[in-house]
Amino acid sequence: MAFLADVLSVVKPSATIALTQAARDLKATGKDVISLSVGEPDFDTPQNIKDAAIAAINRGETKYTPVAGIPQLREAICAKYKRENGLDYKPGQVIVGTGGKQILFNAFMATMNPGDEVVIPAPYWVSYPEMVALCGGKPVTVTTKEENQYKLQPAELEAAITPKTKWLVFNSPSNPTGGAYTRTELKALTDVLLKHPQVWVLTDDMYEHLTFGDFVFTTPAQVEPKLYDRTLTMNGVSKAYAMTGWRIGYAAGPEALIKAMDMIQGQQTSGACSIAQWAAVEALNGPQDFIRESKKVFEERRNLVVSMLNQARGIKCATPEGAFYVYPSMKALIGKKTPEGKIIDTDETFVMELLKTEGVATVHGSSFGFGDSFRVSYATSNDKLEEACRRIQRFCASLT
Repeated sequence: MAFLADVLSVVKPSATIALTQAARDLKATGKDVISLSVGEPDFDTPQNIKDAAIAAINRGETKYTPVAGIPQLREAICAKYKRENGLDYKPGQVIVGTGGKQILFNAFMATMNPGDEVVIPAPYWVSYPEMVALCGGKPVTVTTKEENQYKLQPAELEAAITPKTKWLVFNSPSNPTGGAYTRTELKALTDVLLKHPQVWVLTDDMYEHLTFGDFVFTTPAQVEPKLYDRTLTMNGVSKAYAMTGWRIGYAAGPEALIKAMDMIQGQQTSGACSIAQWAAVEALNGPQDFIRESKKVFEERRNLVVSMLNQARGIKCATPEGAFYVYPSMKALIGKKTPEGKIIDTDETFVMELLKTEGVATVHGSSFGFGDSFRVSYATSNDKLEEACRRIQRFCASLT
């Protein structure tokens, strides 16, 4: 339509949302559908957090809040960064938004000029390049390698940086791969960034608390203190505390950047939901037992899914360090045919045929910038995961 903005021509809808909706639509027709497409813990929000929200309602905490967040939450965020990451921030260096997406979008909007470049390792979360494009910037994707567990290598980062580079977007543990960077791997990347003072770092630490085994999470400003003044460290309560619908994300960084993001948010949504903010205060300051318990469950699910997918013909699935995703390769199935004669010519065809014939919803890898793969979310029950993986095995076995 002629009156719509030209920028919409370079922006695609979210594939994860689209596949999730396709699964809902198919389920509405009576089809038995198991959705492994949505990045959302299946656990309920812990009771102490819900109680804090109810208490806030009963206290009348139902008015507009400061744009950047209530003081109690900003103080809790500062305490969290000090306690868990060894990073010192003042409340004036912290902003709270309506989910991590708003934090990211406002950061790009506050800093991007036409032609500015943002380095984004692929596979990437589907929204990163679209947000950059919407804000007038140029996403520069760096395709990582499967043999490196899809982790950005220092030489790849160096090659992607130009005088126009403004940001590196860094996500660990990763959505969609689940891969996470060790301190040593991260230090090798920060050493590259030290040589390029014009490049800022936007870290997406949303899956910080979902790492398994002996893995120790670190974030760039923690690994390299010299990057502190040009790093925006983003996080939220959605994944760690099963609070996706509460819509609270937050970030800490240089005060001038936070003020600019505050100004944009003030003309956009103003402060996040007051009740959700008080719930987030309890999440950060209260007991952390839920995180330890849910990690054990997710690790068990990861091991189950990796084992069963590797038993599917033509599927190769690595064991990632964190999040609640695996990113199996289905490269060996390209060119195969379904019993109905449909050629599996792309990973998108694979996931659509899998959904249609077996009722299992996943997300094709090409939507994350890395094809011949698909993302599986294991944020659901063991019974559903076992059944879904059996169906995937059956579907793969049927291809000739």
